[in-house]
Amino acid sequence: MVNIDRRRFVILGVAGAGTAWLSNWLLRGTSNSSISQASDSLPPVYQSSNGLLELNLEAREYPIDLNGKQAYLLAYNGQVPAPRLEAKPGDKVRIHFTNNLTQPTNIHFHGLHIPITGNADNVFLKIEPGNKHTYEFQIPANHPAGTFWYHPHLHGLVAEQLFGGLAGLFVVRGELDNIPEIKAAQEEFLVLQDFALDNDGSLMGSMHMSLMSGREGDIIIVNGSIEPTISSSAKRLLRLRILNASPSRFYRLALEKHSFYQIATDGGALNKPVELSELLLTPGQRAEVLVKGDKPGQYRLLNLPYDRGSMGMMGGGMMGGGMMGNNDSDEPIALATIDYKSLISTTLPTKLNSIAKLPEPEVLRRFELNHGMNPTVGMAFLINGKPYERDRTDTQVKLNTIEDWEIANTGVMDHPFHIHGNAFQVISRNGKPESLLAWRDTVLVKRGETVRIRIPFNDFAGKTVYHCHVLDHEDLGMMGNLAIEA
Repeated sequence: MVNIDRRRFVILGVAGAGTAWLSNWLLRGTSNSSISQASDSLPPVYQSSNGLLELNLEAREYPIDLNGKQAYLLAYNGQVPAPRLEAKPGDKVRIHFTNNLTQPTNIHFHGLHIPITGNADNVFLKIEPGNKHTYEFQIPANHPAGTFWYHPHLHGLVAEQLFGGLAGLFVVRGELDNIPEIKAAQEEFLVLQDFALDNDGSLMGSMHMSLMSGREGDIIIVNGSIEPTISSSAKRLLRLRILNASPSRFYRLALEKHSFYQIATDGGALNKPVELSELLLTPGQRAEVLVKGDKPGQYRLLNLPYDRGSMGMMGGGMMGGGMMGNNDSDEPIALATIDYKSLISTTLPTKLNSIAKLPEPEVLRRFELNHGMNPTVGMAFLINGKPYERDRTDTQVKLNTIEDWEIANTGVMDHPFHIHGNAFQVISRNGKPESLLAWRDTVLVKRGETVRIRIPFNDFAGKTVYHCHVLDHEDLGMMGNLAIEA
């Protein structure tokens, strides 16, 4: 007989009453936003009402059902993925957050262009176990529509807490959603997460994971389920809004016998749809695609193999043994199935946005992503030869200016590079102009590659960060402090 402590016994008792009941109980007391449930398998959706999105949000460990298997994950309001939040440009957001984890934490509103200090997107906040904090900010009236998300960002614990399950979508509704062809499409949200669990369903500790390479689990879920089926019965386009909420795993996506027509990146809509045979999403990235069904049938959404590099023997560790079995990373992995019930006969939109290329600035900075040894922590991941220090200012920029940054990857692994608070345009890769004009907040810098990005630092002064979004690498030092000065 397996021994369980009193805390887990209480949790199991709650689970016996049903996680849906638990979630509904946690949602009570929310007065200034509307709540809807998309389906029995998806978490609730909080939508702003009368210009205000207000809700209670709690982080703690919960028992979660993964296709009939019990798992003990970290969750917001008892849901993995977390409740989806929806607002509009100009709305005020007020989130009453309670930390009932055993560790300190905070919340990062990834991709939103909002204040980076105070009670908004402030990654330097430290909310201790048992404490409460109210996040409050206003989404700018000119904020682009898009697919954003929220997750913990307390340095040193980011990868562990995200790998535990703490992640949710934050959608800003706007002009893109009102384009007739897109408005008529069937909209589906796909939150991709992975986990490593022991035979009892508990999260594996970091000592069992390959932190140097960046932890990956052998359990992959889509919207909280393993290989779910998405049914499309209406004669219309299918709009997929996809989030990579894994701390390290890259998703190289393909849909059997279908193309993707990408309509948006991290920072919102493209100028027009772009046809793709596959879509690569690094940790933290989002994309929106349209799919045209050719004929009724079932088609698998696949994660194709991707080599993101390796630390070799330095990155060794136990990467398996989870209760759901082991996936072979050298073979395509089926993530979900699209089930078309009828033919779809419709046209794609021809114009989505009017992105203009930013003017060339006078300021050019260079950043090198590498690794080395740190006397205090051992192996460290570095930017410009330095591991992260909370109290050091690494880069100072002026508010309402534009800069070019060259990010050179001199290491042995691919690194997705993320800047908080300000979207940017990718200008070139290894000196060759980037073909796709788009707004992004995360860009892949492959090993041996130099990527130039162009960043407007608009609206909000203060201190924030930039870092590798393989989040073990961020926790191990590949992060810098950015001071935006008025």
